[in-house]
Amino acid sequence: MSVQAKHRRRTRRGRPHEQFTIAIAILSLVMAGGMVAGLATSAVTSDAGDQAAGAVPQPPPGDPSNTTRLAHLDRITGDITPKSVAASPAGAVIANNMMYSHSSTLYDPETLELTATISDTVDLAEFGFEDRAGETTGAPVEAVFSPDGAYAYVSQYSLKGPGAGAKATDSCENGEAIGTSAVYRLNLASGEWDQVIEVGRVPKFISLSADGSRAVVSNWCDETVSVLDLDAGEEIRQIPVDSAPRGSVVLPDNRTAYVTAMFADELYKVDLETGESELMLETGRKPRHLVLSPDASRMYLTVSGSDELLELDAATGEVLRTTDTGREPRTMAISPDGLALYVVNYYANTVSKFDTETMEEIQSVEVGQNPIGVTYEPTQRRVWVANYAGSIDVFDDTALSGGTMEP
Repeated sequence: MSVQAKHRRRTRRGRPHEQFTIAIAILSLVMAGGMVAGLATSAVTSDAGDQAAGAVPQPPPGDPSNTTRLAHLDRITGDITPKSVAASPAGAVIANNMMYSHSSTLYDPETLELTATISDTVDLAEFGFEDRAGETTGAPVEAVFSPDGAYAYVSQYSLKGPGAGAKATDSCENGEAIGTSAVYRLNLASGEWDQVIEVGRVPKFISLSADGSRAVVSNWCDETVSVLDLDAGEEIRQIPVDSAPRGSVVLPDNRTAYVTAMFADELYKVDLETGESELMLETGRKPRHLVLSPDASRMYLTVSGSDELLELDAATGEVLRTTDTGREPRTMAISPDGLALYVVNYYANTVSKFDTETMEEIQSVEVGQNPIGVTYEPTQRRVWVANYAGSIDVFDDTALSGGTMEP
């Protein structure tokens, strides 16, 4: 059972690195028609301007997500070994294939068709690392999209090429001899990597601040998180946590983040500006993934080794409710209305759907072998599940409970 760490809190310090008012004068009833027409024209012009500026499309209207049920649409296969999957708010899906596949794959969220396969090979000299000229291969792990959906940031487990250092592994046996790695930025318009940001050793999860200005990257073998200035395209500091940092979320203040330390069974709060980290919670075994509710009042945590799902107060880190999951819950996704959580159960080969109002499992569906990643694609209201053994399952989540679909 998880307990609040009231007596073991500690603080550690890391090293440095927008009134719009509208007034309408009604002159006469004769002019009303013209005024309405003028307002309509203005609205059309505004919409067109938003689209030209790359405004994120709104999801279609639908029923509350805790009243709907998942219906299987398709299983995507091919030359893929997906370790993670992420959906853009603007309508795109990216899957990152197991490190030895050296690729990320892009999909159309409506047709489910493969639209591009992106190699992880780059010449680091083209990105400012002149002493590392030549071919370097990465190893994609996780991805997160910028708020406008124009870019995907992908963590690379390790880099292999000039100046790479010793081999990177999850056991970190080569220590500081392991070379530092990087986060690549994928330009969705061009389909090419257009930025490389150096981070620590064996980076895994990556999360973004709500304003898109900062990224938090967990450096598995350094026991730190990197804080990235995305406008400048550089790491500005590393913040110490504990063994095997993994999941993270950034609160709406764009400054406060939570980070799991999997092998230490701990949850940390970190200050992205000062570099301080504070132990907030001692958990069950292997706390892995974090997601925020849309209003950022709640935070959800999977505890993989204890088969638990926790709901926490995002402001204080206090555990509010706990519930059991399937065998080894890993990644989660949350619906845009915040009423449903989707949790992959790695050893059960299932996805559980939880009602966040009750914290009860309302559906369990079978998927491919070893589901490890999950994302909610908002433009189609679909759930995508990455199965490590080589497939992606896609579910529609619009059918009402009690209809013709099996619950």
